[in-house]
Amino acid sequence: MPLLEETTLLGDLSLNVPVVIIGNGPSGMCLSYLLSGYRPYMAPGAVHPNPILHNKLEEGRHFSVVDQDLEYLSEGLEGRSSNPVALLFDSLLHPDADFRFDYPSVLQWKLEKHKSIPHIVLGKGPPGGAWHVMKGSMLTISLDNWMELPGLQLKDWSNSKWRNLMNDRATPEEIALYYKDYVKIMGLQKNFVGNTQVTSVSKLQQDQENVKDKMPKSVKMDITTQQLPATENGLAHSLWEVRGYQKIGDGSHVPFCLFSENVVLATGTYDLPARLGVEGEDLPFVFHSISAFESAIKNCKVNQTSDPVLIVGAGLTAADAVLCAYHHNISVIHTFRRSVTDPGLIFKQLPKKLYPEYHKVYHKMCNQSYTTTSFPNYTSFPENCIVSFQPEKKCILQSTSGGNTVLNISMALVLIGTYPNLSFLKEHGKYLGIDPSKPISCKRNPIDIDPYTFECTKEANFFGMGPLIGDNFVRFLKGGALGITSCLVKRLKKKGVNF
Repeated sequence: MPLLEETTLLGDLSLNVPVVIIGNGPSGMCLSYLLSGYRPYMAPGAVHPNPILHNKLEEGRHFSVVDQDLEYLSEGLEGRSSNPVALLFDSLLHPDADFRFDYPSVLQWKLEKHKSIPHIVLGKGPPGGAWHVMKGSMLTISLDNWMELPGLQLKDWSNSKWRNLMNDRATPEEIALYYKDYVKIMGLQKNFVGNTQVTSVSKLQQDQENVKDKMPKSVKMDITTQQLPATENGLAHSLWEVRGYQKIGDGSHVPFCLFSENVVLATGTYDLPARLGVEGEDLPFVFHSISAFESAIKNCKVNQTSDPVLIVGAGLTAADAVLCAYHHNISVIHTFRRSVTDPGLIFKQLPKKLYPEYHKVYHKMCNQSYTTTSFPNYTSFPENCIVSFQPEKKCILQSTSGGNTVLNISMALVLIGTYPNLSFLKEHGKYLGIDPSKPISCKRNPIDIDPYTFECTKEANFFGMGPLIGDNFVRFLKGGALGITSCLVKRLKKKGVNF
């Protein structure tokens, strides 16, 4: 993992912090922005196109949205997210965006430093999370302005960088640079700690002496009672203990141990590739990322004369791989379990004019089969599943009708989705899901949360946001930041903290 040019060392920080955010992608970044004291107010003269919502906003015009009743404000809103606060925040930032209107945000942001809540954002790499590993020239699914975070319009940032965003969509590299700059421009650097790996998060409720005893010897000498939370009757409040290590400049790993009353999971779901679980999947020519394909092309391991590359999957990542092969004139065999008429296919949800490249792939999927030659260098096998991979670079497919096909391939790309790595939680976090018997999955089994506070239903003072709760698009994951900040602020007010 490359080290950051600038990074905060955990050893320089207090061992206790009110909020620890695990994950430094757009979810964690947006939450850090609000926790740092930035507050959204109804902008002077702003008129929301939804008259009912506009009237509600007028009622609380002199209060920040954070301090208002989010359930009341979001009542009756509809859109592409199932989370009411996500719909609310998106509607305030991009009114009527689903109807392709380009109305300005009705919010005005004010920095009120006295309302900030101390926090730490832990990330494996630079701010932006998984966007830094999304390489290539493909464009984002979302419109570029849907990718931006509060307080910094992407077009303003791109103008300052002398960049031209294409077709209202941007490249992943463009977005990754924007997110990295966002933290600096908004003055959030002190909250971000890079090059960290969290290894355990556990609940702890001990007196102060026992808390000290649990710390690594290397940091015990630094702790004082002032660094622990206020106590009642000699007992510390219930705390979360967050352990891990940080990579520093000389390549060594320095362990850390933090204590926090609140933990936020904002890791995203891109850490672990989904696997088929078939024979031969671990053979050296089988890969689970599109970057492996790009690397093979760059290193001339596959080319126009190679056997076909097998691409498994019917999602957008698989489509990106097909497009990558097309641009390099590399033969592709594309197989997927679904029917091309399946209404759940993502291509059916994308407007043709806005996403012509994906509809080009879908057109191939629909019209090409192993019995025709409509598209050179492309053959599809819909409604087929992988039986096994064989050492001599062969793959055995089985159709829903029961027939088998043996394929000669140069490499295989299994692109069927990803899972979050929650190994630092007990049961890998399964107990937090809607179905505790299954792994956490953004589509099939998201973390079960309160829809207005984003607090996990199974754990108090433990929050989830972003893809972990089913909000996969940046435009909607920002709602988690609003809900969590509102929840924490209201709880602190109940404790007598004066904001």
